[in-house]
Amino acid sequence: MNILVTGGAGFIGSNFVNYMAKKYSKHTIYNLDSLTYAGNINNIEVLDYSNHKFLYADITDYEEIQTLFENNQFDLVVHFAAESHVDNSIKDPKLFVNVNVMGTQVLLDCARKFGNIRFHHVSTDEVYGDLPLGRKDLLFTESTPVNPSSPYSASKAGSDLLAMAYQRTYKLPVTMSRCSNNYGKYQFPEKLIPLMISKALKEEKLPIYGAGVNVRDWLHVYDHCTAVDAIVFNGKIGEIYNIGGNNEMQNIEIVKIILKRLGKAEDLITFVEDRKGHDLRYAIDNSKITSELGWKPSYTFEQGIEETVDWYLSNTEWIENVLSKEYEINNKELVGSINE
Repeated sequence: MNILVTGGAGFIGSNFVNYMAKKYSKHTIYNLDSLTYAGNINNIEVLDYSNHKFLYADITDYEEIQTLFENNQFDLVVHFAAESHVDNSIKDPKLFVNVNVMGTQVLLDCARKFGNIRFHHVSTDEVYGDLPLGRKDLLFTESTPVNPSSPYSASKAGSDLLAMAYQRTYKLPVTMSRCSNNYGKYQFPEKLIPLMISKALKEEKLPIYGAGVNVRDWLHVYDHCTAVDAIVFNGKIGEIYNIGGNNEMQNIEIVKIILKRLGKAEDLITFVEDRKGHDLRYAIDNSKITSELGWKPSYTFEQGIEETVDWYLSNTEWIENVLSKEYEINNKELVGSINE
């Protein structure tokens, strides 16, 4: 098979590309990324694998994407590419609508025109809005109404609706997954866990929104990859699958675990003004994917966070490369070689 993965130089996308190229040597993984600030060529462990091909392109450029579909016979599209940082969406909503909604429409249209290609759309539990704190009985299910709180989650909800509309209107073979908060190696240090690790290592203050009591369900990125793998090959067309890690934790708990692992004092923690429209709690009911596809998370949070912190400790050069923006040089060199 020829498998197109969008956003394959980002955090989750690169982990998925690495996983798929290593697991399926007979499949060719076409890795499409525009290498914006969160795209890092150093994340791609399989860059030189014979079954990996990197495609430098912008999903919002219809002509460019159409040409790629014309020139390559894709059998499957796995769509990760998205602007994803909530804080950035509050500052620039237009960018998120353009990339997340319009970019998805371009891909859906090309998948429809060039063979009605199997299409998996990767979304987020944030489209459901939030749940009250202290109500362990309430969980997001696949039938929970969409009720986004931020420009980011609203743009993802828009792309979700488009994907399912293409399935109904054009009979495009679409599946969709909505995952909880991911963590693991290669995560851009604007997100909670790598941000806290990088700051703690430098003995800098660790900024925590509000009182740090907001709750998230944490999913190891490897488990996310195995779940998407299960869906694209065994999922039912037209269905949505929630992917959760069964690990609800308060933000402040996460930070304290990281500090303990690093041997740093908790007085590094500082509380800052809360994020606008900050969601209180995310919690996923993943019983559909576990019962129908036999998938389940392999990591407990205790195992996952220990492994993740240790990875960043062993790869401080990767963190510094990102913080100093040195990685952008590698990105430009790759683009230059492609354009030659």
